[in-house]
Amino acid sequence: MGDPHEELEHAEHAQHAAHSNKRIALLIACLALGLAISEMLGKSAQTNALTDNIRASDTWAFFQAKTIRQTTLRTAAQAVELALAAIEGEPQKVAMTKQIDDWQKTVARYESEPETDEGRKELSRRAQAAEHDRDLSLARYHQYEYASAAYQIGIVLASSAVITGIVALAYGAGGLGLIGIAFTILGAFAPNALHLLGAGGAH
Repeated sequence: MGDPHEELEHAEHAQHAAHSNKRIALLIACLALGLAISEMLGKSAQTNALTDNIRASDTWAFFQAKTIRQTTLRTAAQAVELALAAIEGEPQKVAMTKQIDDWQKTVARYESEPETDEGRKELSRRAQAAEHDRDLSLARYHQYEYASAAYQIGIVLASSAVITGIVALAYGAGGLGLIGIAFTILGAFAPNALHLLGAGGAH
Protein backbone atom coordinates (compact mmCIF):
# COMPACT_ATOMS: atom_id res chain seq x y z
CA MET A 1 0.00 0.00 0.00
CA GLY A 2 1.17 3.52 -0.74
CA ASP A 3 1.61 6.23 1.78
CA PRO A 4 -1.84 7.71 2.56
CA HIS A 5 -0.29 11.16 2.96
CA GLU A 6 1.30 10.93 -0.49
CA GLU A 7 -1.92 9.67 -2.04
CA LEU A 8 -3.80 12.60 -0.49
CA GLU A 9 -1.24 15.05 -1.89
CA HIS A 10 -1.54 13.47 -5.33
CA ALA A 11 -5.33 13.66 -5.16
CA GLU A 12 -5.20 17.31 -4.10
CA HIS A 13 -2.70 18.09 -6.86
CA ALA A 14 -4.85 16.33 -9.46
CA GLN A 15 -7.94 18.18 -8.21
CA HIS A 16 -6.09 21.51 -8.34
CA ALA A 17 -4.82 20.75 -11.87
CA ALA A 18 -8.32 19.80 -13.02
CA HIS A 19 -9.74 22.99 -11.53
CA SER A 20 -6.98 25.05 -13.16
CA ASN A 21 -7.57 23.37 -16.53
CA LYS A 22 -11.29 24.15 -16.31
CA ARG A 23 -10.50 27.82 -15.75
CA ILE A 24 -8.08 27.82 -18.68
CA ALA A 25 -10.68 26.07 -20.85
CA LEU A 26 -13.14 28.82 -19.95
CA LEU A 27 -10.48 31.39 -20.84
CA ILE A 28 -9.95 29.70 -24.22
CA ALA A 29 -13.71 29.73 -24.84
CA CYS A 30 -13.84 33.48 -24.05
CA LEU A 31 -10.85 34.15 -26.33
CA ALA A 32 -12.48 32.14 -29.11
CA LEU A 33 -15.70 34.15 -28.69
CA GLY A 34 -13.73 37.39 -28.86
CA LEU A 35 -11.94 36.11 -31.98
CA ALA A 36 -15.24 35.23 -33.66
CA ILE A 37 -16.68 38.69 -32.91
CA SER A 38 -13.58 40.57 -34.10
CA GLU A 39 -13.40 38.46 -37.28
CA MET A 40 -17.08 39.14 -38.02
CA LEU A 41 -16.70 42.89 -37.40
CA GLY A 42 -13.49 42.93 -39.46
CA LYS A 43 -15.18 41.30 -42.47
CA SER A 44 -18.07 43.76 -42.21
CA ALA A 45 -15.68 46.73 -42.04
CA GLN A 46 -13.70 45.42 -45.02
CA THR A 47 -16.88 45.02 -47.08
CA ASN A 48 -17.99 48.54 -46.16
CA ALA A 49 -14.57 49.92 -47.15
CA LEU A 50 -14.79 48.26 -50.58
CA THR A 51 -18.35 49.54 -51.10
CA ASP A 52 -17.39 53.09 -50.10
CA ASN A 53 -14.33 52.99 -52.35
CA ILE A 54 -16.47 52.03 -55.35
CA ARG A 55 -18.97 54.78 -54.46
CA ALA A 56 -16.16 57.35 -54.25
CA SER A 57 -14.66 56.23 -57.60
CA ASP A 58 -18.04 56.34 -59.36
CA THR A 59 -18.82 59.79 -57.96
CA TRP A 60 -15.41 61.19 -58.98
CA ALA A 61 -15.94 59.75 -62.49
CA PHE A 62 -19.32 61.53 -62.68
CA PHE A 63 -17.62 64.70 -61.41
CA GLN A 64 -14.98 64.42 -64.14
CA ALA A 65 -17.62 63.91 -66.84
CA LYS A 66 -19.47 67.02 -65.63
CA THR A 67 -16.19 68.97 -65.69
CA ILE A 68 -15.49 67.95 -69.30
CA ARG A 69 -19.01 68.90 -70.44
CA GLN A 70 -18.81 72.19 -68.53
CA THR A 71 -15.44 73.05 -70.07
CA THR A 72 -16.72 72.19 -73.56
CA LEU A 73 -19.79 74.42 -73.20
CA ARG A 74 -17.79 77.27 -71.66
CA THR A 75 -15.30 77.14 -74.55
CA ALA A 76 -18.13 77.06 -77.10
CA ALA A 77 -19.82 80.06 -75.45
CA GLN A 78 -16.60 82.03 -75.48
CA ALA A 79 -15.99 81.19 -79.15
CA VAL A 80 -19.50 82.29 -80.13
CA GLU A 81 -19.10 85.50 -78.09
CA LEU A 82 -15.98 86.32 -80.11
CA ALA A 83 -17.77 85.56 -83.38
CA LEU A 84 -20.78 87.65 -82.35
CA ALA A 85 -19.00 90.93 -83.08
CA ALA A 86 -18.58 89.98 -86.74
CA ILE A 87 -22.28 89.15 -87.22
CA GLU A 88 -24.32 91.91 -88.83
CA GLY A 89 -27.82 90.43 -88.98
CA GLU A 90 -29.91 91.23 -85.89
CA PRO A 91 -31.91 87.96 -85.90
CA GLN A 92 -28.65 86.00 -85.99
CA LYS A 93 -27.23 88.07 -83.13
CA VAL A 94 -30.36 87.48 -81.04
CA ALA A 95 -30.25 83.73 -81.72
CA MET A 96 -26.55 83.50 -80.91
CA THR A 97 -26.96 85.59 -77.77
CA LYS A 98 -29.77 83.28 -76.63
CA GLN A 99 -27.57 80.26 -77.34
CA ILE A 100 -24.70 81.78 -75.34
CA ASP A 101 -27.11 82.50 -72.46
CA ASP A 102 -28.42 78.91 -72.52
CA TRP A 103 -24.90 77.51 -72.48
CA GLN A 104 -23.87 79.76 -69.59
CA LYS A 105 -26.93 78.66 -67.62
CA THR A 106 -26.02 75.04 -68.27
CA VAL A 107 -22.41 75.73 -67.21
CA ALA A 108 -23.72 77.26 -63.95
CA ARG A 109 -26.01 74.26 -63.44
CA TYR A 110 -23.13 71.85 -63.95
CA GLU A 111 -21.18 73.78 -61.30
CA SER A 112 -23.89 73.56 -58.64
CA GLU A 113 -27.29 71.87 -58.72
CA PRO A 114 -28.65 71.47 -55.17
CA GLU A 115 -32.03 70.23 -56.44
CA THR A 116 -30.56 67.02 -57.87
CA ASP A 117 -27.37 66.97 -55.75
CA GLU A 118 -25.46 66.31 -58.98
CA GLY A 119 -23.56 69.57 -59.63
CA ARG A 120 -19.76 69.55 -59.46
CA LYS A 121 -19.81 71.06 -55.95
CA GLU A 122 -22.30 68.47 -54.72
CA LEU A 123 -20.50 65.59 -56.44
CA SER A 124 -17.18 66.69 -54.92
CA ARG A 125 -18.75 66.80 -51.46
CA ARG A 126 -20.35 63.35 -51.94
CA ALA A 127 -17.09 61.82 -53.21
CA GLN A 128 -15.13 63.23 -50.28
CA ALA A 129 -17.76 61.92 -47.86
CA ALA A 130 -17.47 58.46 -49.45
CA GLU A 131 -13.67 58.61 -49.13
CA HIS A 132 -14.03 59.59 -45.46
CA ASP A 133 -16.39 56.64 -44.87
CA ARG A 134 -13.95 54.33 -46.68
CA ASP A 135 -11.00 55.49 -44.58
CA LEU A 136 -13.03 55.08 -41.39
CA SER A 137 -14.03 51.53 -42.35
CA LEU A 138 -10.39 50.70 -43.17
CA ALA A 139 -9.29 52.06 -39.78
CA ARG A 140 -11.93 49.88 -38.10
CA TYR A 141 -10.78 46.87 -40.13
CA HIS A 142 -7.18 47.32 -38.99
CA GLN A 143 -8.19 47.58 -35.30
CA TYR A 144 -10.26 44.39 -35.60
CA GLU A 145 -7.31 42.66 -37.27
CA TYR A 146 -5.07 43.60 -34.32
CA ALA A 147 -7.76 42.30 -31.96
CA SER A 148 -7.98 39.00 -33.86
CA ALA A 149 -4.20 38.58 -33.71
CA ALA A 150 -4.22 39.18 -29.94
CA TYR A 151 -7.02 36.63 -29.43
CA GLN A 152 -5.29 34.03 -31.62
CA ILE A 153 -1.97 34.32 -29.79
CA GLY A 154 -3.87 34.23 -26.49
CA ILE A 155 -5.54 30.95 -27.49
CA VAL A 156 -2.14 29.46 -28.35
CA LEU A 157 -0.68 30.54 -24.98
CA ALA A 158 -3.70 29.24 -23.05
CA SER A 159 -3.52 25.90 -24.87
CA SER A 160 0.19 25.70 -24.06
CA ALA A 161 -0.61 26.38 -20.40
CA VAL A 162 -2.87 23.31 -20.32
CA ILE A 163 -0.14 21.13 -21.85
CA THR A 164 2.82 22.45 -19.85
CA GLY A 165 1.08 23.42 -16.62
CA ILE A 166 2.89 26.79 -16.70
CA VAL A 167 0.41 29.19 -15.13
CA ALA A 168 2.27 32.27 -16.42
CA LEU A 169 1.20 31.34 -19.95
CA ALA A 170 -2.45 31.48 -18.89
CA TYR A 171 -1.92 34.93 -17.38
CA GLY A 172 -0.26 36.02 -20.62
CA ALA A 173 -3.26 34.68 -22.55
CA GLY A 174 -5.59 36.65 -20.28
CA GLY A 175 -3.56 39.80 -20.87
CA LEU A 176 -3.76 39.31 -24.63
CA GLY A 177 -7.50 38.80 -24.29
CA LEU A 178 -7.76 42.23 -22.61
CA ILE A 179 -5.66 43.73 -25.42
CA GLY A 180 -8.01 42.11 -27.94
CA ILE A 181 -11.03 43.61 -26.16
CA ALA A 182 -9.33 47.04 -26.17
CA PHE A 183 -8.70 46.88 -29.92
CA THR A 184 -12.28 45.70 -30.54
CA ILE A 185 -13.65 48.66 -28.57
CA LEU A 186 -11.32 51.04 -30.43
CA GLY A 187 -12.48 49.63 -33.74
CA ALA A 188 -16.12 50.15 -32.82
CA PHE A 189 -15.95 53.57 -31.18
CA ALA A 190 -12.60 55.28 -31.91
CA PRO A 191 -10.91 53.63 -34.92
CA ASN A 192 -8.57 56.58 -35.51
CA ALA A 193 -7.54 57.05 -31.86
CA LEU A 194 -4.12 55.38 -32.16
CA HIS A 195 -3.43 57.20 -35.43
CA LEU A 196 -4.26 60.53 -33.81
CA LEU A 197 -2.03 59.72 -30.83
CA GLY A 198 0.80 58.82 -33.21
CA ALA A 199 0.30 62.04 -35.16
CA GLY A 200 0.30 64.02 -31.92
CA GLY A 201 3.50 62.34 -30.78
CA ALA A 202 5.17 63.11 -34.12
CA HIS A 203 4.58 66.83 -33.53
